Amino acid sequence: MGQVIILEETTKNPISLMGERAGICWGGDIADREKNYKRGLGCLTSGHGRVMEYVNVEMVLSGYSARVIREWYTHIGGAPTRLQASTRYINYENFEYVTPHSIEENKDAVRKYGEMMAKIAETCAYLEKELSIPREDAAMLLPLGMSTKIVDRRNLRNLVEMSHQRMCSRAYWEYQEMFSDISNALSQVSEEWKYLVEEYFRAKCDVTGYCTETKSCGRVPKKTI
Repeated sequence: MGQVIILEETTKNPISLMGERAGICWGGDIADREKNYKRGLGCLTSGHGRVMEYVNVEMVLSGYSARVIREWYTHIGGAPTRLQASTRYINYENFEYVTPHSIEENKDAVRKYGEMMAKIAETCAYLEKELSIPREDAAMLLPLGMSTKIVDRRNLRNLVEMSHQRMCSRAYWEYQEMFSDISNALSQVSEEWKYLVEEYFRAKCDVTGYCTETKSCGRVPKKTI
């Protein structure tokens, strides 16, 4: 479905960087890479999350729906920033879109869903070409199911906090898949990233030891008063 491209500006060895930044304030030997790495691990295991904010993550997310990207924007902690594909300048005459799994599994639903998307594309083109409606106004017809592309920048702490909510089975299905794609892409950057993803990207029930959701999936017990 979607695609995640990790940009070269992303911190390659995040644990070592965290240890180096902490070492500056602790009067430590920051010239020694091994010490930086061990210091970074120490910060993580001690819960000193502030150092995670020094780890930069820059990536391109494409092929995901405009709907899920709207949800992505709700995680604004740590001053992330992003740019999204324009509906003023890009020609969406034959826009791509995301089809939910529940629709893919139903032949009639796939047909009706596809027909509606085709009708929207046809109407957008007619308004723009035949009636001289500005593209930015015709684009108001575009659905949240259309696929889009963004360039995103945020830090490790923001992603760790995001994982607690979005790796939960109660999260929107496309967001779960997108976050899994991001995790897999980051794991390939370096061994340090692989370690962070495996150890710190986890659902909130794995962090708390109990379920905090009103409607639990039942994987772990709910908190008892």
